[in-house]
Amino acid sequence: MTAPAVPRATYRLQFSAGFTFDQAAELAPYLEALGISHVYASPFLKARAGSSHGYDITDHAQLNPEIGNAAALDRMVAALQERGIGLILDFVPNHMGVGGNDNPWWLDVLEWGPASPFAPFFDIDWEARQGKVLLPFLGDHYGTVLERGELQARFDADRGAFSVWYHSHRLPIAVRHYARLLKQVRERAGEPGLALDALIAGFAGLGSGAKSVQRQASVHRQADELRRQLAATAAATPALADAIAATLAALNGTPGDPDSFTGLHRLLEDQHYRIAFWRVAADEINYRRFFDINDLAGLRIDRAEAFELAHQLVFRLIGEGKLQGIRLDHIDGLYDPAGYCQKLQDRAAYLTVQAPPSPHDAPGLRLPHPFYVVVEKILAHHESLRDGWAVSGTTGYEFMNLVCGLFVDPAAEEAMTAAYHTVIGRAVDLERLILDTKRRTMLTALSSELHVLAARLHRLAQQNWSTRDFTITGIQRALVDVAACLPVYRTYVTGDQVTDTDRKYLDWAVGRARRLAGAADSSLLDFIHAALTTDLTQRRGYRGEDVVLVAMTFQQFTGPVMAKALEDTVFYRYARLLCLNEVGGEPGRFGTSVSAFHHVNQERLARFPFGLLATATHDHKRGEDTRLRIAVLSEMPEGWHARIQRWVRLNRLKKRHDGGARAPSRNDEYIFYQTLVGAWPPGLSPGDAEGLAVLADRMAAYMLKAVREAKVRTSWANANPAYEEGVEQFVRAVLDPARSAAFLADVAGLVAEIGPAAAVNGLAQTLLKLTVPGVPDLYQGTEWWDFSLVDPDNRRPVDYAARAAALAADAPLETLLEQWADGRVKQRVIAAALTLRRAEPALFATGDYRPVEVTGEGAGHIVAFERRSRGGESEAAMVVVVPRLVLGRMDGTGQPLPPAESWGDAALMLPGPAGAWTDVITGAELSPAEGGSVPLSAVLARFPVALLHRRII
Repeated sequence: MTAPAVPRATYRLQFSAGFTFDQAAELAPYLEALGISHVYASPFLKARAGSSHGYDITDHAQLNPEIGNAAALDRMVAALQERGIGLILDFVPNHMGVGGNDNPWWLDVLEWGPASPFAPFFDIDWEARQGKVLLPFLGDHYGTVLERGELQARFDADRGAFSVWYHSHRLPIAVRHYARLLKQVRERAGEPGLALDALIAGFAGLGSGAKSVQRQASVHRQADELRRQLAATAAATPALADAIAATLAALNGTPGDPDSFTGLHRLLEDQHYRIAFWRVAADEINYRRFFDINDLAGLRIDRAEAFELAHQLVFRLIGEGKLQGIRLDHIDGLYDPAGYCQKLQDRAAYLTVQAPPSPHDAPGLRLPHPFYVVVEKILAHHESLRDGWAVSGTTGYEFMNLVCGLFVDPAAEEAMTAAYHTVIGRAVDLERLILDTKRRTMLTALSSELHVLAARLHRLAQQNWSTRDFTITGIQRALVDVAACLPVYRTYVTGDQVTDTDRKYLDWAVGRARRLAGAADSSLLDFIHAALTTDLTQRRGYRGEDVVLVAMTFQQFTGPVMAKALEDTVFYRYARLLCLNEVGGEPGRFGTSVSAFHHVNQERLARFPFGLLATATHDHKRGEDTRLRIAVLSEMPEGWHARIQRWVRLNRLKKRHDGGARAPSRNDEYIFYQTLVGAWPPGLSPGDAEGLAVLADRMAAYMLKAVREAKVRTSWANANPAYEEGVEQFVRAVLDPARSAAFLADVAGLVAEIGPAAAVNGLAQTLLKLTVPGVPDLYQGTEWWDFSLVDPDNRRPVDYAARAAALAADAPLETLLEQWADGRVKQRVIAAALTLRRAEPALFATGDYRPVEVTGEGAGHIVAFERRSRGGESEAAMVVVVPRLVLGRMDGTGQPLPPAESWGDAALMLPGPAGAWTDVITGAELSPAEGGSVPLSAVLARFPVALLHRRII
């Protein structure tokens, strides 16, 4: 039984050695019962051994053996399809895991250099290092590592191959140097019977490679044959094996005798790579990375051969009907995202042309493209996904922030800002902070990428006498200004087009850069603007392909700049209200209005009705319910201010003072308190030493990541052990019931006070995600409350057995409300909405979206809308009603249900024609009065949210 072509709801599963294909297969009955149409799988192609996430792909053509083999994948697919569930794969086209000894493409590049057939697959600037690729994997300076004897030449007797090893990193010796090594072996052995002359001559005759792909393939075959002969000869001749071992032992040197390493050093200097201290990467690396991660190298997936090889397994799975969709990771890293997506769709259309229809398909409901593809793309609030892309939408980061904003009180912005600034003792200019952090990111973590880009632009300037006086230093400085001022992650200029949208963004960036530069030479910015818009191709003297290369390389650079500066730095430095510091979020935007929420939903319905809607992901900074509990603090700004000042006083003696510096700083302490309130487990007693110890472990790990990401007092690149230890000691001290009874009681009291309102928010957010235009995506385990933190906390094992048992038990709704803290009530909302979605797929997928009027005093605290579909002689309709900003309406009983009287005279104006509506969550029927009015107190009498449905004949 095949899955519907248009997903109804996806469920993200995180695969690893701890969660395999066979374990996923066992979940099929539960996922079907919950209402899921597609499993959305984390990457399961072959990745680095022990990978917990799968994004460090080492071979796109193989499955990850730690997750399962082909038979296990088939079992999982069969189990899912038996339940009518499809499979969507998180695919990684932008980068691969390098270093180590497990990426055959990368190892071939190291061995053969630019002559390797795989060299064009990686974005390596060979000119920048005189034909070498920098390998920044050493834990100390090269000379120190060399003289300690940590670089070891070895012979692989099975393959007949020579390599130098640095712990787990294998550095292949170029085949042309085998003759050199074997001559040393022959001299050391002193036995003419070793018969090495033919092998030496053979290896010497290979040279350094060939220019054509065909010739290089022939050279590779010759080299492989010579290595097989060497392996066979060494295996049959113990004297040769001994001579090889002795030669390499001498080559590896003796610690304490620097001169003994000269031979090994000279051999390494003659390779196609330069091995270096990892800190060198920031300034000199010459291959594009995934952000600033040295062991993730960027792929040129736009190259035809790379595209074919990287997709061969995926295309086979699509053709066999085992894969029904793809999520594209980090689409902004690609050279030409739109071109790639179209190429993917073209191939998928060919492969799926014979796919049979599914019994789950709704009549007339079709995807806009042959295959379901969504892209991981972070959009600014003023930015839209490009219409020309052959995709169904994004993975939903923008929805995650949009819906969270509904539960942030915009009236509290000034008070929350004042509280933050008062506690940390200074005012923060967020716009300036972002600009400065982007600059610093380019000049530190991404300075090597900046150097490569500036060098390309400088070479372009030399092509015309009117621009040849622009210096590389001046170009680099101007590039920093322009990239820092770009208001989006990247533009999408190609050699064929420059859209008005891209021109607008580049005009803005260059114009703002002019103001920053002041009296500097404006002609340089004119040149950069003309290059980035490709206008330079119309001017005399410039090679068009070089102009396009600069423009498109710049675009691959600005995405990592924004991500590293904003998400991975500013979000841990600016802590006014942490629920706003989410992937794709903008901390300066304080809340979402109801009208804006409706408008965005209508836009999504018109443009990308099948994009994913996420509220939790593997990348989130904090769980979906953690965020919403923090959001409630905006409804009590004065109370929050007083509380946090009290906590600072209570815990001041638990801080470490070292030379006048405090650990943690006031800003880090502010982050800690908000995070603690958000992540406090429901029902945790302030006297529960065991439970608090578990929480302390989680909080200590989170704070270590937070302070390193902030890069103020410590960082990943320059760790400050004293500060980090001080922060951890503080965390554990304040979460120790023997030392912090008053503080812990106060935190528990606050969580009890805001917990019911946060639960209402959680149910509201859940129902909105399930009913607005788009495909709801559930992250594993979040059908119960999600009080997780940033990874790896959000990848902890999920108790699926308990969730399945709870769903099957079908407890009375009143019981679930009374016992709301365990999260089963959230699961009930999901199951009820997805049951209706399965019965009315067209209503949810393409039904009209209209705001529903709410009158009376509480109107601003309600989000209500109607979805309506038409088909044949009948039509279906649903009305969704959820509350927001309800803290002041709670009655203090500890239940997440605002009392009926709290809604006063508020009324819902249900759309016509007249007739009864059924709440699919409670089963209650509502019959509006003449004119469609029904008291809000009646709509929300039994449950905090309502999903009303009816069919009209």
